Amino acid sequence: MRKIRILEHISIDGIVQAPGGPNEDGDYPHGGWVVPHADAAIGATIDAAHGDDFDLLLGRRTYDIFAGYWPHVEANARSDSLNGATKFVATHRPESLGWGPVESLGTDVIEGVRRIQASNGPDLIVWGSSTLTPLLIHNGLFDEVLLFVYPVLLGTGKRFFSDAVPPVELELSMTKTAGSGVIISTYKPSGPLRTGSFDDPS
Repeated sequence: MRKIRILEHISIDGIVQAPGGPNEDGDYPHGGWVVPHADAAIGATIDAAHGDDFDLLLGRRTYDIFAGYWPHVEANARSDSLNGATKFVATHRPESLGWGPVESLGTDVIEGVRRIQASNGPDLIVWGSSTLTPLLIHNGLFDEVLLFVYPVLLGTGKRFFSDAVPPVELELSMTKTAGSGVIISTYKPSGPLRTGSFDDPS
């Protein structure tokens, strides 16, 4: 059984849109908001989270963003691993998937994810994919969430935690702060949401 690991650059107010550049994801006025905060600690954490071998699980928009960038980057360990990974993509246009190796998840995305998760292979890394990620969380199809929380407020944009995310508790398994002020935290699912009341004397 492959593990599914979700990685996200996220603002304090929960925005995940266009972190890497002004033209990355539509006409978004704040694109590139992670760039001033990039540092070696963030890069090292990303590399460690990917591991030595991984495949990618992506929504179509994130796949297109990656496909427009990583094949054109000068060869290095990260670009080689991303270009060489198999990309499993949620898409209605499988015939136009040109950045390979690549495979469509099919018409039933959740069934496709379950099929890939149960197959032999390396762990699955999810980046971005603001439509796919809530579906994964809603269906319990994740083993870790690694959040890079940037010290910025963006106000508007695509959000990581949408209304499709069900109430659930997460266990904090790692946290550290990069020199740039980015808080890096890894969470694992720990069960249904618990509630209580401070009015309860017990």
